[in-house]
Amino acid sequence: MIQMLAITNDNERIIKQSLDRDTNKMEHFKWVWIDFNNPTDEEIKKLDTVLHFHPLAIEDCIYGQQRSKLDYYDGYSLIVIRTIGKDLYHQNEINIFIGDNYLVTFHLANLIEVNQVWNMTIKQENLECWDEYHVFYEIFDKVVDNFFPIIYQLEEEINKVEENPNRLDMHILLDHLFELRHELLKLRHTINPIRDLLYRILNTHHLPGIKERREYFADIYDHLLKLTDMVNSNREITNDIRDNFISINSYQQNKVIQILTVITSVFAPLTFIAGIYGMNFVNMPELTWDYGYFIILIIMFIVSFSMIAYFRKKGWF
Repeated sequence: MIQMLAITNDNERIIKQSLDRDTNKMEHFKWVWIDFNNPTDEEIKKLDTVLHFHPLAIEDCIYGQQRSKLDYYDGYSLIVIRTIGKDLYHQNEINIFIGDNYLVTFHLANLIEVNQVWNMTIKQENLECWDEYHVFYEIFDKVVDNFFPIIYQLEEEINKVEENPNRLDMHILLDHLFELRHELLKLRHTINPIRDLLYRILNTHHLPGIKERREYFADIYDHLLKLTDMVNSNREITNDIRDNFISINSYQQNKVIQILTVITSVFAPLTFIAGIYGMNFVNMPELTWDYGYFIILIIMFIVSFSMIAYFRKKGWF
């Protein structure tokens, strides 16, 4: 679907659901926003036949999976921004073309960030201060703001793992913890390129409208820095939780091994004594003693009690 919003010099809105005119007519408007929302193959061809964008730029739009970036072309710039939804394994891409008085957004999925700005622009009463760069700012701001609920949700999950209110099995907790670390890693791989992209945008001379709104885009950059710090700090927290779990697991294993070692140490001399008197030699005088059996039992008891008392004094158990 293609939507076009044209603002006249009198700040009147012209809304169309098609694109059937040459780009030269854009000069008759104050600014124009054209949105390609999950377009068909015929609509995609208009990027070339009507808007006359560079084939490489069109290729970036069609095939997707691009890193967030900024490319310069003759008369316009292409900005690629990756978005991420509640499902971290499903990412989308917004391709934004910015020219002198027009903005073209292209996305292969119906994105809430673009829809929010579109509805805001449609309902906005005063459009005198709006232009293509203001729309670009609003879209960028919505993309960045939508990262915060995702990170807050991950923080809640991390807190649940740390507190472990249900006393779940440690292996289950570690599996869940590694899933959270993987999601944080995907967030970092998405946020960091956007941060670097915005830094480049703030320092470019090819986008004159950015300089006029530098403080607004700088505010978005601050949000991205905060997001980066939140992702890194949460990854450090997961590292600490993982190390604590591993330490607890090692401690428990050591306690079990220690107890088994004590038991083995106690029974070792008893086994030795039983092994000696279990030999069937004829000339063993102790075998003919009337009270030899009871004497050996008493000796075994004394040896066992002495070793247990010694290990307990040493704090082995």
